Amino acid sequence: MNSCIYLDIGNSNVKWKFKGEYFEMPTNEFNLDTLPRSSKIWASNVSSDFVINNKSNISLVESQKKYKSLVNSYEKPKLLGSDRWLAMIALYEINPSQSFIVVDIGTAVTIDFVDNSAHHMGGVIFPGLLKIRNTFNYFSVMKEKNIFGISQSTNGGWSIGTLSLLVHGINQKIHELKHISSDAKIYLTGGGFNAVENFIDFSYEYHKNLVLDGIELFANNMG
Repeated sequence: MNSCIYLDIGNSNVKWKFKGEYFEMPTNEFNLDTLPRSSKIWASNVSSDFVINNKSNISLVESQKKYKSLVNSYEKPKLLGSDRWLAMIALYEINPSQSFIVVDIGTAVTIDFVDNSAHHMGGVIFPGLLKIRNTFNYFSVMKEKNIFGISQSTNGGWSIGTLSLLVHGINQKIHELKHISSDAKIYLTGGGFNAVENFIDFSYEYHKNLVLDGIELFANNMG
């Protein structure tokens, strides 16, 4: 069995895949030395706080101009976040001729559109729920997740308002892109999915580990 580790280092959580199994822990608790022994580590790192020092068995994945016939729209390809590129690789491999939209809901929310000729047409980025709520960190939030109605308390109003902002931002952008490409398939991924899943108003497929699967595909085909 493949003894490589595929590692996705995000701002909030680190995920890795080893011998077909998936693992996860908070980024601020993660240490490379805790990983099992492996022949090689393929890593995507978009965390601003986690630094990978030079190690001979670690290959850091960066976005490229092309993966097979999948084309990166950025003039400087490496400026596209590797997590976004790897999620697109994973979906491209499912059906190379299918247009798709991928929504990654995490510390940041990214939405990327790939047309049916496998050209990345571009994307958008906006803050995830925690970042939105931290804009006024003296407000507290309620445990219940709701975007409907209004509230008779500051905490309730902040909870409803901030989640509404996130959900409506996602919904609005997807409907806008569906007007451009009505046959585009929509995929959701990312650790923030549970906060919004009950309020999404379009059809989609959820894939929890698109970035990890993309790293493995990249390593097997481009490494």
